[in-house]
Amino acid sequence: MNFLAHLHLADVSKTSLAANLAGDFAKGNISDHPQHLQQGIWLHRQMDKITDEHEIIHEVLTKFPKTHRRIAPILVDLSFDHFLARYWDEYHSQPLATFCQYAYQQLALAEQLPEKLQQIIEPMHNQDWLSAYQHRAGLNAAIEGVARRFSQPSMFVGAQTIVETMDVDLEIAFRTFYPQLMAYSKLLTRKTPAQYLVKHNAD
Repeated sequence: MNFLAHLHLADVSKTSLAANLAGDFAKGNISDHPQHLQQGIWLHRQMDKITDEHEIIHEVLTKFPKTHRRIAPILVDLSFDHFLARYWDEYHSQPLATFCQYAYQQLALAEQLPEKLQQIIEPMHNQDWLSAYQHRAGLNAAIEGVARRFSQPSMFVGAQTIVETMDVDLEIAFRTFYPQLMAYSKLLTRKTPAQYLVKHNAD
């Protein structure tokens, strides 16, 4: 899952949007991070683990050309954000634009976020990265952005064409898998280890 999906899953599970997204940037032991971020980081890692190990994901990864197998998991993540944005009304009661502005607000207000996340919050908001995913051009721009930050950008040559060619396979995988992930997010929220929950002082 990429940014939009993790923010959506946080909303589905009624947990912190900023903390869940922080999981993409928080390295090392969860307990080393601020207490108010720990549940979100833990949930983020659980969602990633379920995704990485799921047979639906394994199956769609095998459909990528061998030349792009190494980056296929990244392309699946980005594609799933595209389908979530494209069919947003099927997965959330709020309009996509409204949810995105709410997400940007929550990120801007959050404290003690990982430095690399702090650095992208303003451009994410100003360029409206999340809403852009609903269009093919936005997905292609996201792929280009990841390629620029990748150690071997040349591995992404032709990636946009491959993703477009695999549109049906990727959409089927998304529609089959993502509702399961939404259910897991609610279940795992209730099963969060106690040490990752914010402690509230008794009145």
